Amino acid sequence: MTEDSRPRAPITEADVLAWLETTAAAVEAGEVAPQELIDLLGELRRASAACADASDWLLLAARESGASLRQIAPVFGKGYVRAPAARLEKLHRQAQTSGQWLAILRHKQTA
Repeated sequence: MTEDSRPRAPITEADVLAWLETTAAAVEAGEVAPQELIDLLGELRRASAACADASDWLLLAARESGASLRQIAPVFGKGYVRAPAARLEKLHRQAQTSGQWLAILRHKQTA
């Protein structure tokens, strides 16, 4: 896979910080109503849950592709494998594969 065609996250930390800076300036200027802030809070909480679901799918997919827990551990912010192992254990109570997890997410979307 080439650098241009490799999958990328739909949003990055830099994207969020740029949005936050712009939104904070608008709030400080009094341009955003309290209800708009509450609506945004709801949107971000749903987006955060969707990102967590995508992260779980990627964890399952990485393991299925042969990645070791030692390779995965640094993205959890830890140098040891307990964090991804614990997450996998919890995920495996619901789905054994990334395909099963994706089916669960699709079902949640339609429910």
